[in-house]
This record gives sequence, structure tokens and C-alpha cells, in this order.
Amino acid sequence: MKRTHCILIVLIAAVLCSHPVLAFDDIDAHRFCSRCGMDRKAFGYSRMLIQYNDGSEVGVCSLHCAVIEMDANKARKVRALLVADRDTRILLGADEAFWVTGGTKRGVMTEHPAWAFSTKNAAEDFIKQYEGSLASWADVLAAAREEASKERR
Repeated sequence: MKRTHCILIVLIAAVLCSHPVLAFDDIDAHRFCSRCGMDRKAFGYSRMLIQYNDGSEVGVCSLHCAVIEMDANKARKVRALLVADRDTRILLGADEAFWVTGGTKRGVMTEHPAWAFSTKNAAEDFIKQYEGSLASWADVLAAAREEASKERR
């Protein structure tokens, strides 16, 4: 029985250490937002990681800064856009997240907050506490782009 637990612990540790998304290596590699300079560790619950096809990565503090980064680099193809789960801070695909928009919880770098969750239950629990509504990734991205474009005018 003890040997089984040891093997399981070693396997879990190996996965966590080898997988940068789970091990929070993105914060060590990109401590400060490339757009605004905010501390991504302090804002770990809203951070995003943009992975480009050329193998480079850009760490940002929020969806707002991710939109600014991607719009400034339209010629570069995005391979993956990862977002932190609001509760666990573990990164997941932005298009896989359950998104909550609006509500009483103040957003990061935006007047119209959008929060990502890895489960629908977590998103619904957040809504019970802070209000807001479930939204699709496409709607969240479009709203963030619209808000960012108004700022640039």
C-alpha cells in the first residue's frame, strides 16, 4: 500500500513539474504584464498567457491587456490563449473556460469585468455571490475588443 502511494505521489509531482501551465511557470517566466507592467503573480486570478506559433509567449495581467497585445501583433498567429481559473489560478484554454461577465466584482483593467472558471458550477457560484451572467468566449472576446477600441479613440 505504501509503495502505491509513493508511486502516485512521484507521478503527480512529475506531471506538475513538467507541465508549465499547472506548475505556474508562466508567472516565473513572465512576472510582469508585457503591456501595463502589473505584477502577474498579484493578479494571478486574471492573468493570461498568449502562445504564438513561432514558439514565443507573452504574459499579460488581464483579458484587456491580452486584446491589446494581440491587436498590436495581428500578423502573428496565436497558437493558444490561456486564462487563469478565477478560483484555482490554474491556466486553461480561454475557449474552454466558463465565462462570467458583469456583476459587482470589480474587473482588472476594465469597466466591464469578465472572469474565467474551469467549471460551470464554479461560475454559477460566483454569480450567486457577485451577480453577472454566463457568457460565451466569443461574446467575452468581442466585448473586450470593443472596449479596447473605444479607449484608443
